[in-house]
Amino acid sequence: MTEKQEKRRTAGRRSRLVAGVLSGVLAGFAALCAAELVAAGVRPQAGPVVAVGGAAVDRTPAGVKDWAIRNFGTDDKLVLQAGILAVLALFALALGFLALLHRRTGACGVLLFGVVGAVAATGRPDSTGLTDALPSLVGAVAGAVILYVLAGRLRWAGQASEEPGRSAGGSGAAEGWDRRGFVRVATAAVAAAAGAGVLGRTLAGTRSRDADASREDVVLPSPGSHAAATPAGVQVRVDGVSPFVTPNRGFYRVDTALVVPKVEATTWRLRIHGKGVRRPLTVSFDDLLRRELIERDITLTCVSNEVGGAYVGTARWTGVRLADLLAECGVRPPSRGGPADQLVARSVDGMTIGSPVEDVMDGRDAMLAVGMNGEPLPFAHGFPVRMVVPGLYGYVSACKWIEDLELTTFDAYDPYWTRRGWARQAPVKTQSRIDTPKPFARPKAGAVMVAGVAWAQHRGIDKVEVRVDDGPWREATLAAEDSRDTWRQWSYAWQADKGGHTLTVRATDRTGTVQTRKRARTVPDGASGRHSVVVTVE
Repeated sequence: MTEKQEKRRTAGRRSRLVAGVLSGVLAGFAALCAAELVAAGVRPQAGPVVAVGGAAVDRTPAGVKDWAIRNFGTDDKLVLQAGILAVLALFALALGFLALLHRRTGACGVLLFGVVGAVAATGRPDSTGLTDALPSLVGAVAGAVILYVLAGRLRWAGQASEEPGRSAGGSGAAEGWDRRGFVRVATAAVAAAAGAGVLGRTLAGTRSRDADASREDVVLPSPGSHAAATPAGVQVRVDGVSPFVTPNRGFYRVDTALVVPKVEATTWRLRIHGKGVRRPLTVSFDDLLRRELIERDITLTCVSNEVGGAYVGTARWTGVRLADLLAECGVRPPSRGGPADQLVARSVDGMTIGSPVEDVMDGRDAMLAVGMNGEPLPFAHGFPVRMVVPGLYGYVSACKWIEDLELTTFDAYDPYWTRRGWARQAPVKTQSRIDTPKPFARPKAGAVMVAGVAWAQHRGIDKVEVRVDDGPWREATLAAEDSRDTWRQWSYAWQADKGGHTLTVRATDRTGTVQTRKRARTVPDGASGRHSVVVTVE
Protein backbone atom coordinates (compact mmCIF):
# COMPACT_ATOMS: atom_id res chain seq x y z
CA MET A 1 0.00 0.00 0.00
CA THR A 2 1.42 3.37 -1.02
CA GLU A 3 1.80 6.31 1.38
CA LYS A 4 -0.94 8.16 -0.49
CA GLN A 5 -3.32 5.25 -0.11
CA GLU A 6 -2.53 4.97 3.59
CA LYS A 7 -3.31 8.66 4.13
CA ARG A 8 -6.52 8.23 2.20
CA ARG A 9 -7.50 5.27 4.37
CA THR A 10 -6.67 7.16 7.60
CA ALA A 11 -8.73 10.15 6.47
CA GLY A 12 -11.57 7.83 5.60
CA ARG A 13 -11.55 6.25 9.05
CA ARG A 14 -11.51 9.66 10.72
CA SER A 15 -14.43 10.91 8.64
CA ARG A 16 -16.30 7.70 9.41
CA LEU A 17 -15.76 8.27 13.14
CA VAL A 18 -17.09 11.82 12.86
CA ALA A 19 -20.07 10.62 10.86
CA GLY A 20 -20.67 7.92 13.45
CA VAL A 21 -20.97 10.23 16.41
CA LEU A 22 -22.98 12.63 14.23
CA SER A 23 -25.41 9.81 13.45
CA GLY A 24 -26.06 9.45 17.18
CA VAL A 25 -26.89 13.15 17.45
CA LEU A 26 -29.18 12.93 14.42
CA ALA A 27 -30.95 9.93 15.90
CA GLY A 28 -31.39 11.76 19.20
CA PHE A 29 -32.76 14.82 17.41
CA ALA A 30 -35.20 12.65 15.47
CA ALA A 31 -36.30 10.88 18.65
CA LEU A 32 -37.04 14.17 20.43
CA CYS A 33 -38.90 15.63 17.44
CA ALA A 34 -41.02 12.50 17.00
CA ALA A 35 -41.74 12.47 20.74
CA GLU A 36 -42.79 16.10 20.64
CA LEU A 37 -45.22 15.37 17.82
CA VAL A 38 -46.82 12.52 19.76
CA ALA A 39 -46.85 14.57 22.97
CA ALA A 40 -48.85 17.24 21.18
CA GLY A 41 -51.58 14.66 20.69
CA VAL A 42 -51.29 13.19 24.19
CA ARG A 43 -50.34 16.14 26.40
CA PRO A 44 -47.22 18.34 26.59
CA GLN A 45 -46.28 17.08 30.07
CA ALA A 46 -45.80 13.57 28.64
CA GLY A 47 -42.83 14.62 26.48
CA PRO A 48 -39.57 12.92 27.50
CA VAL A 49 -37.63 16.08 28.43
CA VAL A 50 -40.47 17.38 30.59
CA ALA A 51 -41.18 13.97 32.14
CA VAL A 52 -37.54 13.22 32.94
CA GLY A 53 -37.06 16.78 34.18
CA GLY A 54 -40.08 16.49 36.44
CA ALA A 55 -38.83 13.17 37.81
CA ALA A 56 -35.45 14.78 38.46
CA VAL A 57 -37.09 17.65 40.32
CA ASP A 58 -39.10 15.22 42.45
CA ARG A 59 -35.97 13.33 43.45
CA THR A 60 -33.71 16.31 44.04
CA PRO A 61 -32.91 16.95 47.73
CA ALA A 62 -34.48 20.09 49.21
CA GLY A 63 -31.08 21.69 49.72
CA VAL A 64 -30.17 21.29 46.05
CA LYS A 65 -33.50 22.77 44.95
CA ASP A 66 -32.94 25.66 47.30
CA TRP A 67 -29.47 26.19 45.79
CA ALA A 68 -30.88 26.16 42.26
CA ILE A 69 -33.57 28.70 43.10
CA ARG A 70 -31.06 30.88 44.92
CA ASN A 71 -28.56 30.87 42.03
CA PHE A 72 -30.81 30.68 38.97
CA GLY A 73 -34.00 32.27 40.27
CA THR A 74 -36.99 31.83 37.99
CA ASP A 75 -34.65 30.49 35.28
CA ASP A 76 -34.06 27.30 37.26
CA LYS A 77 -36.42 25.31 35.03
CA LEU A 78 -34.72 26.54 31.87
CA VAL A 79 -31.34 25.57 33.30
CA LEU A 80 -32.66 22.12 34.24
CA GLN A 81 -34.04 21.46 30.76
CA ALA A 82 -30.83 22.71 29.15
CA GLY A 83 -28.90 20.33 31.41
CA ILE A 84 -31.12 17.42 30.39
CA LEU A 85 -30.61 18.20 26.71
CA ALA A 86 -26.84 18.41 27.25
CA VAL A 87 -26.83 14.99 28.92
CA LEU A 88 -28.94 13.56 26.10
CA ALA A 89 -26.55 15.01 23.54
CA LEU A 90 -23.59 13.31 25.23
CA PHE A 91 -25.58 10.08 25.45
CA ALA A 92 -26.39 10.35 21.74
CA LEU A 93 -22.73 10.90 20.84
CA ALA A 94 -21.80 7.79 22.79
CA LEU A 95 -24.53 5.75 21.07
CA GLY A 96 -23.34 6.92 17.67
CA PHE A 97 -19.83 5.70 18.46
CA LEU A 98 -21.22 2.44 19.83
CA ALA A 99 -23.22 1.92 16.64
CA LEU A 100 -19.95 1.99 14.67
CA LEU A 101 -18.79 -1.04 16.63
CA HIS A 102 -22.12 -2.79 17.24
CA ARG A 103 -24.92 -1.56 15.03
CA ARG A 104 -27.77 -3.26 16.87
CA THR A 105 -26.42 -2.43 20.31
CA GLY A 106 -26.36 1.26 19.43
CA ALA A 107 -29.94 1.14 18.22
CA CYS A 108 -31.00 -0.69 21.38
CA GLY A 109 -29.39 2.08 23.41
CA VAL A 110 -31.81 4.55 21.86
CA LEU A 111 -34.68 2.26 22.83
CA LEU A 112 -33.37 2.27 26.39
CA PHE A 113 -33.62 6.06 26.35
CA GLY A 114 -37.28 5.67 25.39
CA VAL A 115 -37.95 3.27 28.23
CA VAL A 116 -36.48 5.73 30.74
CA GLY A 117 -38.69 8.50 29.39
CA ALA A 118 -41.77 6.28 29.41
CA VAL A 119 -41.21 5.20 33.01
CA ALA A 120 -40.68 8.81 34.04
CA ALA A 121 -43.84 9.96 32.26
CA THR A 122 -46.12 7.26 33.64
CA GLY A 123 -44.66 7.65 37.12
CA ARG A 124 -45.45 11.35 37.41
CA PRO A 125 -48.18 12.36 39.90
CA ASP A 126 -50.23 13.92 37.10
CA SER A 127 -49.92 10.93 34.76
CA THR A 128 -53.13 10.10 32.92
CA GLY A 129 -52.14 6.49 32.28
CA LEU A 130 -50.13 4.37 29.87
CA THR A 131 -50.75 6.79 27.01
CA ASP A 132 -48.17 9.07 28.65
CA ALA A 133 -45.54 6.52 27.65
CA LEU A 134 -46.28 6.88 23.94
CA PRO A 135 -44.21 10.02 23.20
CA SER A 136 -41.00 8.55 24.63
CA LEU A 137 -41.54 5.09 23.10
CA VAL A 138 -42.48 6.33 19.62
CA GLY A 139 -39.62 8.80 19.67
CA ALA A 140 -37.18 6.08 20.71
CA VAL A 141 -38.30 3.74 17.93
CA ALA A 142 -37.88 6.51 15.37
CA GLY A 143 -34.42 7.33 16.69
CA ALA A 144 -33.37 3.66 16.81
CA VAL A 145 -34.43 3.06 13.20
CA ILE A 146 -32.55 6.12 11.98
CA LEU A 147 -29.38 5.19 13.89
CA TYR A 148 -29.56 1.63 12.59
CA VAL A 149 -29.93 2.81 8.98
CA LEU A 150 -27.20 5.44 9.28
CA ALA A 151 -24.85 2.93 10.89
CA GLY A 152 -25.47 0.66 7.90
CA ARG A 153 -24.05 3.36 5.63
CA LEU A 154 -20.98 3.54 7.86
CA ARG A 155 -19.93 -0.09 7.49
CA TRP A 156 -16.31 -0.31 6.39
CA ALA A 157 -16.10 -1.98 3.00
CA GLY A 158 -12.62 -3.27 3.51
CA GLN A 159 -9.41 -2.17 1.89
CA ALA A 160 -9.80 0.86 -0.34
CA SER A 161 -9.45 0.22 -4.04
CA GLU A 162 -5.92 0.19 -5.29
CA GLU A 163 -6.66 -0.43 -8.96
CA PRO A 164 -4.53 1.72 -11.27
CA GLY A 165 -6.43 4.71 -12.63
CA ARG A 166 -9.30 4.37 -10.12
CA SER A 167 -10.22 7.80 -8.68
CA ALA A 168 -10.55 8.37 -4.97
CA GLY A 169 -13.71 10.32 -5.65
CA GLY A 170 -16.73 8.80 -7.34
CA SER A 171 -19.12 7.08 -5.00
CA GLY A 172 -16.77 7.38 -2.09
CA ALA A 173 -16.34 3.57 -1.94
CA ALA A 174 -12.57 4.05 -2.22
CA GLU A 175 -12.61 5.42 1.30
CA GLY A 176 -14.24 2.30 2.62
CA TRP A 177 -17.73 3.57 3.52
CA ASP A 178 -20.77 4.91 1.74
CA ARG A 179 -20.44 8.69 2.12
CA ARG A 180 -23.10 9.64 -0.36
CA GLY A 181 -25.56 7.15 1.00
CA PHE A 182 -24.95 8.45 4.52
CA VAL A 183 -25.51 12.05 3.45
CA ARG A 184 -28.75 11.14 1.65
CA VAL A 185 -30.15 9.27 4.64
CA ALA A 186 -28.97 11.91 7.14
CA THR A 187 -30.52 14.71 5.10
CA ALA A 188 -33.81 12.88 4.83
CA ALA A 189 -33.78 12.13 8.55
CA VAL A 190 -33.13 15.75 9.49
CA ALA A 191 -35.87 16.95 7.17
CA ALA A 192 -38.40 14.43 8.50
CA ALA A 193 -37.47 15.12 12.12
CA ALA A 194 -37.65 18.87 11.68
CA GLY A 195 -41.03 18.50 10.00
CA ALA A 196 -42.30 16.38 12.87
CA GLY A 197 -41.00 18.89 15.38
CA VAL A 198 -42.64 21.84 13.61
CA LEU A 199 -45.92 19.94 13.32
CA GLY A 200 -45.78 19.03 16.99
CA ARG A 201 -45.19 22.64 17.98
CA THR A 202 -48.07 23.72 15.75
CA LEU A 203 -50.48 21.21 17.28
CA ALA A 204 -49.38 22.10 20.80
CA GLY A 205 -49.84 25.76 19.93
CA THR A 206 -53.39 25.05 18.79
CA ARG A 207 -54.26 23.49 22.16
CA SER A 208 -52.58 26.38 23.91
CA ARG A 209 -54.58 28.88 21.90
CA ASP A 210 -57.82 27.22 23.02
CA ALA A 211 -56.82 27.82 26.63
CA ASP A 212 -55.74 31.37 25.80
CA ALA A 213 -59.13 32.03 24.22
CA SER A 214 -60.84 30.59 27.30
CA ARG A 215 -58.99 33.06 29.53
CA GLU A 216 -59.72 35.97 27.21
CA ASP A 217 -63.44 35.17 27.41
CA VAL A 218 -63.47 35.46 31.19
CA VAL A 219 -65.18 38.55 32.56
CA LEU A 220 -64.72 38.85 36.31
CA PRO A 221 -67.86 40.07 38.10
CA SER A 222 -67.61 43.05 40.38
CA PRO A 223 -66.63 41.84 43.88
CA GLY A 224 -69.31 41.88 46.53
CA SER A 225 -66.64 42.95 49.01
CA HIS A 226 -64.12 45.37 47.54
CA ALA A 227 -60.63 45.88 48.87
CA ALA A 228 -60.34 48.92 51.08
CA ALA A 229 -59.04 51.98 49.29
CA THR A 230 -55.26 52.01 49.34
CA PRO A 231 -54.24 54.69 51.85
CA ALA A 232 -52.29 57.68 50.63
CA GLY A 233 -48.65 57.28 51.50
CA VAL A 234 -48.23 53.51 51.19
CA GLN A 235 -45.47 54.16 48.66
CA VAL A 236 -42.41 56.00 49.95
CA ARG A 237 -41.06 58.63 47.59
CA VAL A 238 -37.60 57.17 47.32
CA ASP A 239 -36.10 55.95 44.05
CA GLY A 240 -35.25 52.26 44.00
CA VAL A 241 -37.95 50.99 46.35
CA SER A 242 -40.19 48.20 45.04
CA PRO A 243 -43.68 49.34 43.99
CA PHE A 244 -46.30 48.67 46.64
CA VAL A 245 -48.35 46.58 44.17
CA THR A 246 -46.25 44.18 42.14
CA PRO A 247 -47.24 44.05 38.44
CA ASN A 248 -48.31 40.61 37.22
CA ARG A 249 -45.41 40.39 34.80
CA GLY A 250 -42.93 41.06 37.62
CA PHE A 251 -44.50 38.85 40.29
CA TYR A 252 -42.19 36.05 41.36
CA ARG A 253 -42.88 32.51 40.22
CA VAL A 254 -41.51 29.48 42.07
CA ASP A 255 -43.01 26.04 41.36
CA THR A 256 -42.02 22.67 39.94
CA ALA A 257 -43.94 22.87 36.64
CA LEU A 258 -41.52 22.63 33.70
CA VAL A 259 -44.46 23.30 31.39
CA VAL A 260 -47.02 25.81 32.65
CA PRO A 261 -50.39 24.01 32.70
CA LYS A 262 -52.96 25.63 30.45
CA VAL A 263 -56.42 24.70 31.65
CA GLU A 264 -59.59 25.86 29.94
CA ALA A 265 -61.97 27.59 32.32
CA THR A 266 -64.96 25.90 30.68
CA THR A 267 -63.70 22.41 31.53
CA TRP A 268 -62.21 23.16 34.96
CA ARG A 269 -63.76 21.51 38.01
CA LEU A 270 -62.91 21.54 41.73
CA ARG A 271 -63.83 18.65 44.02
CA ILE A 272 -64.11 19.10 47.81
CA HIS A 273 -64.20 15.89 49.84
CA GLY A 274 -62.61 13.98 52.68
CA LYS A 275 -62.67 13.67 56.45
CA GLY A 276 -65.44 15.67 58.09
CA VAL A 277 -66.99 16.73 54.77
CA ARG A 278 -70.70 16.05 55.25
CA ARG A 279 -71.72 17.40 51.84
CA PRO A 280 -69.06 16.74 49.17
CA LEU A 281 -69.07 19.38 46.47
CA THR A 282 -67.90 19.76 42.88
CA VAL A 283 -67.88 23.29 41.44
CA SER A 284 -67.16 24.71 38.00
CA PHE A 285 -65.48 28.00 37.20
CA ASP A 286 -68.86 29.59 36.44
CA ASP A 287 -70.15 28.32 39.79
CA LEU A 288 -67.39 30.26 41.53
CA LEU A 289 -68.07 33.42 39.57
CA ARG A 290 -71.72 33.29 40.57
CA ARG A 291 -70.77 33.36 44.25
CA GLU A 292 -69.92 36.48 46.17
CA LEU A 293 -66.37 37.49 45.38
CA ILE A 294 -64.01 39.31 47.70
CA GLU A 295 -61.12 41.54 46.70
CA ARG A 296 -58.07 41.94 48.94
CA ASP A 297 -54.50 43.24 48.83
CA ILE A 298 -52.28 40.40 50.06
CA THR A 299 -48.52 39.95 50.12
CA LEU A 300 -47.24 36.47 49.24
CA THR A 301 -43.83 35.13 50.17
CA CYS A 302 -41.98 32.03 48.98
CA VAL A 303 -40.30 29.88 51.61
CA SER A 304 -37.25 29.80 49.31
CA ASN A 305 -36.79 33.53 49.78
CA GLU A 306 -33.39 34.23 51.30
CA VAL A 307 -32.93 37.13 53.70
CA GLY A 308 -33.19 40.22 51.49
CA GLY A 309 -34.48 38.12 48.59
CA ALA A 310 -36.90 39.02 45.81
CA TYR A 311 -39.44 36.18 46.16
CA VAL A 312 -42.07 38.37 47.79
CA GLY A 313 -44.74 40.55 46.21
CA THR A 314 -48.12 42.15 46.72
CA ALA A 315 -51.13 41.85 44.45
CA ARG A 316 -54.83 42.64 44.58
CA TRP A 317 -56.48 39.22 44.58
CA THR A 318 -60.10 38.49 43.72
CA GLY A 319 -61.77 35.24 44.73
CA VAL A 320 -64.24 33.26 46.80
CA ARG A 321 -63.81 32.92 50.57
CA LEU A 322 -62.42 29.46 51.18
CA ALA A 323 -63.91 29.25 54.67
CA ASP A 324 -67.43 29.85 53.32
CA LEU A 325 -67.02 27.10 50.74
CA LEU A 326 -65.75 24.64 53.33
CA ALA A 327 -68.52 25.54 55.78
CA GLU A 328 -71.06 24.90 53.03
CA CYS A 329 -69.65 21.37 52.83
CA GLY A 330 -70.16 20.92 56.56
CA VAL A 331 -66.48 21.29 57.47
CA ARG A 332 -65.61 22.49 60.97
CA PRO A 333 -62.14 23.57 62.11
CA PRO A 334 -60.44 21.53 64.85
CA SER A 335 -61.18 24.25 67.41
CA ARG A 336 -64.88 23.54 66.86
CA GLY A 337 -64.64 19.77 66.90
CA GLY A 338 -63.76 19.12 63.27
CA PRO A 339 -61.90 15.83 62.67
CA ALA A 340 -59.59 17.16 59.94
CA ASP A 341 -56.66 19.45 60.70
CA GLN A 342 -55.10 19.48 57.22
CA LEU A 343 -56.51 20.70 53.92
CA VAL A 344 -54.64 19.07 51.02
CA ALA A 345 -54.87 20.95 47.74
CA ARG A 346 -53.99 19.14 44.50
CA SER A 347 -53.14 20.82 41.23
CA VAL A 348 -53.60 19.56 37.69
CA ASP A 349 -49.86 18.82 37.49
CA GLY A 350 -49.98 16.55 40.54
CA MET A 351 -48.56 18.96 43.12
CA THR A 352 -49.94 18.50 46.65
CA ILE A 353 -49.91 21.31 49.21
CA GLY A 354 -51.14 20.95 52.79
CA SER A 355 -52.61 23.85 54.78
CA PRO A 356 -53.81 23.94 58.39
CA VAL A 357 -57.62 23.85 58.41
CA GLU A 358 -57.64 26.09 61.47
CA ASP A 359 -55.75 28.82 59.61
CA VAL A 360 -57.93 28.84 56.50
CA MET A 361 -61.09 29.03 58.64
CA ASP A 362 -59.99 31.45 61.38
CA GLY A 363 -61.41 34.55 59.71
CA ARG A 364 -58.45 35.60 57.58
CA ASP A 365 -59.07 36.28 53.91
CA ALA A 366 -58.10 32.83 52.62
CA MET A 367 -59.58 32.45 49.17
CA LEU A 368 -59.83 30.54 45.96
CA ALA A 369 -58.52 33.33 43.75
CA VAL A 370 -59.73 33.86 40.20
CA GLY A 371 -58.26 37.31 39.61
CA MET A 372 -54.94 39.10 40.08
CA ASN A 373 -54.56 42.88 39.87
CA GLY A 374 -57.87 43.35 38.12
CA GLU A 375 -57.61 40.60 35.49
CA PRO A 376 -58.08 36.82 35.34
CA LEU A 377 -55.11 34.97 36.80
CA PRO A 378 -52.17 34.67 34.40
CA PHE A 379 -51.46 31.05 33.44
CA ALA A 380 -48.09 31.19 35.21
CA HIS A 381 -49.87 32.17 38.42
CA GLY A 382 -52.55 29.50 38.42
CA PHE A 383 -55.34 30.23 35.93
CA PRO A 384 -58.15 29.46 36.25
CA VAL A 385 -58.11 29.10 40.07
CA ARG A 386 -55.48 29.07 42.81
CA MET A 387 -55.35 29.29 46.60
CA VAL A 388 -54.21 32.38 48.49
CA VAL A 389 -53.86 32.30 52.29
CA PRO A 390 -52.43 35.37 54.07
CA GLY A 391 -49.68 34.69 56.57
CA LEU A 392 -48.51 31.29 55.30
CA TYR A 393 -45.60 30.55 53.00
CA GLY A 394 -46.65 29.48 49.54
CA TYR A 395 -45.57 25.86 49.88
CA VAL A 396 -48.24 25.33 52.56
CA SER A 397 -50.97 27.47 51.05
CA ALA A 398 -50.63 28.82 47.51
CA CYS A 399 -51.65 25.88 45.33
CA LYS A 400 -51.86 26.94 41.69
CA TRP A 401 -53.98 25.27 38.98
CA ILE A 402 -55.98 23.70 41.79
CA GLU A 403 -58.49 20.95 41.03
CA ASP A 404 -59.02 19.05 44.30
CA LEU A 405 -59.39 19.83 48.01
CA GLU A 406 -59.26 16.95 50.47
CA LEU A 407 -59.81 17.23 54.23
CA THR A 408 -57.46 14.95 56.14
CA THR A 409 -54.96 15.05 59.01
CA PHE A 410 -51.27 15.85 59.23
CA ASP A 411 -50.70 12.41 60.73
CA ALA A 412 -52.43 10.65 57.86
CA TYR A 413 -50.82 12.36 54.88
CA ASP A 414 -47.59 14.17 54.00
CA PRO A 415 -47.86 16.51 50.99
CA TYR A 416 -45.14 16.98 48.38
CA TRP A 417 -42.84 19.35 50.26
CA THR A 418 -43.26 17.71 53.65
CA ARG A 419 -42.03 14.43 52.19
CA ARG A 420 -38.91 16.31 51.12
CA GLY A 421 -37.93 17.62 54.52
CA TRP A 422 -39.86 20.87 54.81
CA ALA A 423 -41.96 21.70 57.87
CA ARG A 424 -45.64 20.77 57.99
CA GLN A 425 -46.73 24.22 59.11
CA ALA A 426 -44.96 27.42 58.14
CA PRO A 427 -46.27 30.87 59.13
CA VAL A 428 -44.38 33.67 57.40
CA LYS A 429 -41.48 34.98 59.50
CA THR A 430 -41.03 38.68 60.26
CA GLN A 431 -38.63 40.04 57.67
CA SER A 432 -37.33 43.32 56.23
CA ARG A 433 -35.24 44.28 53.23
CA ILE A 434 -33.12 47.21 52.13
CA ASP A 435 -34.04 48.12 48.55
CA THR A 436 -31.84 51.22 48.34
CA PRO A 437 -28.94 51.80 48.39
CA LYS A 438 -27.98 48.63 46.57
CA PRO A 439 -25.08 46.47 47.77
CA PHE A 440 -21.71 48.02 46.90
CA ALA A 441 -23.31 51.31 45.93
CA ARG A 442 -21.15 54.45 46.10
CA PRO A 443 -23.37 57.28 47.30
CA LYS A 444 -22.11 60.79 47.92
CA ALA A 445 -21.45 61.95 51.46
CA GLY A 446 -24.29 63.80 53.13
CA ALA A 447 -27.99 62.97 53.12
CA VAL A 448 -28.59 59.42 51.82
CA MET A 449 -32.05 57.89 51.85
CA VAL A 450 -32.13 54.29 53.01
CA ALA A 451 -35.44 52.60 52.23
CA GLY A 452 -37.11 49.26 51.64
CA VAL A 453 -39.95 46.98 52.67
CA ALA A 454 -40.88 44.87 55.69
CA TRP A 455 -43.48 42.15 56.08
CA ALA A 456 -45.13 39.95 58.70
CA GLN A 457 -48.33 38.88 56.98
CA HIS A 458 -51.41 38.57 59.14
CA ARG A 459 -49.58 40.20 62.05
CA GLY A 460 -48.52 43.50 60.55
CA ILE A 461 -45.40 45.63 60.93
CA ASP A 462 -45.18 47.93 63.96
CA LYS A 463 -41.63 49.28 63.68
CA VAL A 464 -38.54 49.24 61.44
CA GLU A 465 -35.06 50.19 62.62
CA VAL A 466 -31.79 50.81 60.80
CA ARG A 467 -28.26 50.49 62.11
CA VAL A 468 -25.08 51.91 60.57
CA ASP A 469 -22.06 49.70 61.24
CA ASP A 470 -22.10 48.83 64.97
CA GLY A 471 -23.93 51.97 66.00
CA PRO A 472 -27.29 52.24 67.77
CA TRP A 473 -30.56 51.23 66.17
CA ARG A 474 -32.41 54.22 64.72
CA GLU A 475 -36.14 54.11 64.05
CA ALA A 476 -37.13 54.46 60.40
CA THR A 477 -40.20 56.29 59.14
CA LEU A 478 -42.97 53.87 58.25
CA ALA A 479 -45.16 54.40 55.21
CA ALA A 480 -48.92 54.11 55.65
CA GLU A 481 -50.22 50.58 56.24
CA ASP A 482 -52.63 49.07 53.77
CA SER A 483 -53.46 46.07 55.97
CA ARG A 484 -51.74 43.61 58.24
CA ASP A 485 -51.70 41.17 55.32
CA THR A 486 -49.49 43.39 53.14
CA TRP A 487 -45.90 44.47 53.33
CA ARG A 488 -45.04 47.93 54.56
CA GLN A 489 -42.51 50.35 53.16
CA TRP A 490 -40.09 52.40 55.26
CA SER A 491 -37.39 55.03 54.86
CA TYR A 492 -34.52 56.46 56.91
CA ALA A 493 -32.58 59.67 56.26
CA TRP A 494 -28.92 58.87 56.88
CA GLN A 495 -26.23 61.51 57.21
CA ALA A 496 -23.46 59.53 55.59
CA ASP A 497 -19.76 60.04 56.28
CA LYS A 498 -17.10 59.09 53.77
CA GLY A 499 -15.79 55.56 53.90
CA GLY A 500 -17.10 52.00 53.92
CA HIS A 501 -20.24 51.28 55.91
CA THR A 502 -22.59 48.39 56.63
CA LEU A 503 -26.32 49.13 56.79
CA THR A 504 -28.56 46.66 58.62
CA VAL A 505 -32.33 46.62 59.03
CA ARG A 506 -34.70 44.86 61.42
CA ALA A 507 -38.48 44.89 61.84
CA THR A 508 -40.82 44.43 64.77
CA ASP A 509 -44.24 42.94 64.12
CA ARG A 510 -47.48 43.82 65.88
CA THR A 511 -47.11 41.03 68.40
CA GLY A 512 -43.93 42.70 69.64
CA THR A 513 -41.63 40.10 68.09
CA VAL A 514 -38.36 41.60 66.85
CA GLN A 515 -36.84 40.14 63.71
CA THR A 516 -34.21 37.71 64.90
CA ARG A 517 -30.52 38.15 64.20
CA LYS A 518 -30.04 34.37 64.13
CA ARG A 519 -29.26 33.26 60.61
CA ALA A 520 -31.12 30.26 59.24
CA ARG A 521 -31.41 28.87 55.72
CA THR A 522 -34.73 28.44 53.99
CA VAL A 523 -35.10 24.73 54.85
CA PRO A 524 -37.23 23.64 56.71
CA ASP A 525 -39.54 26.60 57.42
CA GLY A 526 -38.09 29.78 55.90
CA ALA A 527 -34.96 31.90 56.21
CA SER A 528 -34.27 34.16 59.15
CA GLY A 529 -31.70 36.81 59.96
CA ARG A 530 -31.24 40.50 59.22
CA HIS A 531 -30.55 42.02 55.82
CA SER A 532 -27.39 44.06 55.45
CA VAL A 533 -25.75 45.92 52.57
CA VAL A 534 -22.22 47.25 52.30
CA VAL A 535 -21.71 50.65 50.65
CA THR A 536 -18.81 53.02 50.09
CA VAL A 537 -19.60 56.68 50.69
CA GLU A 538 -17.52 59.01 48.51
